[in-house]
Amino acid sequence: MTEIRDLTVGVLGGTGAQGKGLAIRWAKAGLKVIIGSRSAERAELAAKEIVEVAGGDVRGADNSDCAADSDIVLVAVPWDGHGDLLGSLRDQLAGKIVIDCVNPLGFDKQGPFALPVTEGSAAQQAELLLPESRVTAAFHHVSAVLLADLSVPEVDMDVLVLGDDREATDTVRALAELVPGFRGVYGGRLRNAHQVEAFTANLIAVNRRYKTHAGLKITGV
Repeated sequence: MTEIRDLTVGVLGGTGAQGKGLAIRWAKAGLKVIIGSRSAERAELAAKEIVEVAGGDVRGADNSDCAADSDIVLVAVPWDGHGDLLGSLRDQLAGKIVIDCVNPLGFDKQGPFALPVTEGSAAQQAELLLPESRVTAAFHHVSAVLLADLSVPEVDMDVLVLGDDREATDTVRALAELVPGFRGVYGGRLRNAHQVEAFTANLIAVNRRYKTHAGLKITGV
C-alpha cells in the first residue's frame, strides 16, 4: 500500500460543508490538499480559510486541475451534478483512487429519503463513468459540523469503506484514520453502496430528532 502521507488528496466539492470539513482534518494531519470547485477563485478562498483554521499545505484549483494534480480524489459534490462532473474528468482521474461520498437524497415535508439511481448507487455510477479509476465509496455518514470544529479533538465514529480493489480500500481506510477518532472499516463490495448511501437519510432523521451529530460504530471488530 502506498504510504498515505506521501499522497496529495484532492477534494472535488471542497467548498461544501462535507468536503471542506474533511479537508480541514486532513490538512491538520499534515497532508497536502487541493480544494476543487467549478470556480478556481472560490476554491482558492476556501483553501485560504482552511489554512487559517488548520494550517498545512492547502491550495485551490478548478475541478479539472484538482483531479489532475491529486493522487487520490474525494468526490463530495451535489448529486444533481455528480454524473456530468465525473464524466468530464475521466481522463484526469484515470489510474487514481476515487472516493465517492455522495448521497443521492431527496427532501420533502416528511424529511429525507433515498432517491432511486439507475446504476444502483452514486458509487456505481462513478465506476461506470470512470472505468480506468479505482472507485471506492466512503465518508457518507461523517458529521461536517464536527469535522470543521477543531475544538472537538476526536470525532468518534467508524467510516465504512466499500470497493472491489483491496489495496484501494485499505488506502482509504488509512486515509480515514488520519482523522483522530475515525476508524476505517471495510464495508463490502461496491455493489453494496446503495444501502450505505441511503442510510444517510436515517442518520439525518436521528440528528434532527435528538439534536445531535450521530455517526456509526461497528461492534465486534
